Amino acid sequence: QVRPVEAGGGMVQAGDSLRLSCVLSGRTFSNYSMGWFRRPPGKERDFVAAIAWGDHSTSYADSVKGRFTISRDSASNTVYLQMSSLKPEDTAVYYCAAAGAGGLYRRAYDYHYWGQGTQVTVSS
Repeated sequence: QVRPVEAGGGMVQAGDSLRLSCVLSGRTFSNYSMGWFRRPPGKERDFVAAIAWGDHSTSYADSVKGRFTISRDSASNTVYLQMSSLKPEDTAVYYCAAAGAGGLYRRAYDYHYWGQGTQVTVSS
């Protein structure tokens, strides 16, 4: 069973930076693509960023483009989300997800495994 485990959430002030990490534990395969999603309070879950496991291509939501960076470390099965210039509207529970294929995916239903989520709160 593949299980993403997030870490790194917390409470910061607007303009600060924060890095989330996600370790893919369990039976893993080299062709997993990874994504980050978030659910703001009272809203639907939205796509944030994705990275393909093969060619490392990336995709970002317009709302985070230029501020967030997704990266991965194959040796440790870890994916990172570096968040900079944080805004109060970035406040959400952030979820890491794994897709059992090597493409680049922006839709939640393309992902097969989900983490429990980590809370990020940005105060003004």
